[in-house]
Amino acid sequence: MKIAALTDIGSCRQENQDDYCARQLPGGGGWGVVCDGMGGANGGRIASRIATETVRACFARDLPSMPPAGEEQLILRAFDEANRAVYEKATSTPSMLGMGTTGVCAYIKGGTAHIAHAGDSRAYVFHAGELHQLTRDHSMVQQLVDSGQITREQAAQHPQKNLITRALGVGATIVPEYDTCPVHAGDVLLLCTDGLTNMLTDEEIGLILKETTFFTAPDLLLQRALRGGGQDNITILLMGVEATEE
Repeated sequence: MKIAALTDIGSCRQENQDDYCARQLPGGGGWGVVCDGMGGANGGRIASRIATETVRACFARDLPSMPPAGEEQLILRAFDEANRAVYEKATSTPSMLGMGTTGVCAYIKGGTAHIAHAGDSRAYVFHAGELHQLTRDHSMVQQLVDSGQITREQAAQHPQKNLITRALGVGATIVPEYDTCPVHAGDVLLLCTDGLTNMLTDEEIGLILKETTFFTAPDLLLQRALRGGGQDNITILLMGVEATEE
């Protein structure tokens, strides 16, 4: 497993409310999480940091004793604990009431990527020269697309495209979406916030991953997003699958 990541404040924000964490694992494989905070002054920044730190602590504690086929339980438990940690901070601190964060997390082991997410931060897989979106945005605009009221092209320009319907920390419980995806040597998993996907199309992201080396791709993606306006914080996390992990 190889990992390359960066986060940037963008061109229009006063602070960076994104956060991420990733780890390689002994014997191949690894995991990563990306969060995009929301909620006034410092609330979003703190929410995303609490969530990523809680996920990190959960993996560190539970991975060594994870039972066979326990990946789904592990990743969903990490999201549940992150949700409760953010919610407890928000409800105990008046100035942070209502804060929350998106979250997308991937755990790769044995040729399978296990993915959980809440909100509109996304996971993609780049396989055989093609980029495929793995997650479905939890957003008002995605609901309009799903119901056929607007097209994907209209969604990209919709004034309410940033209104999300699910997030960590805004309620006492969370129901993240979980899925799996087969991965093979040479595949790249991309976790990112909407600061990237609002500035670049999937086709543009895929072309950069196809034409750029793994460790230079995050910076090139960032520069293209900034050139496109950089209207939000931008976080890019790449996880590259290597042959020994199959």
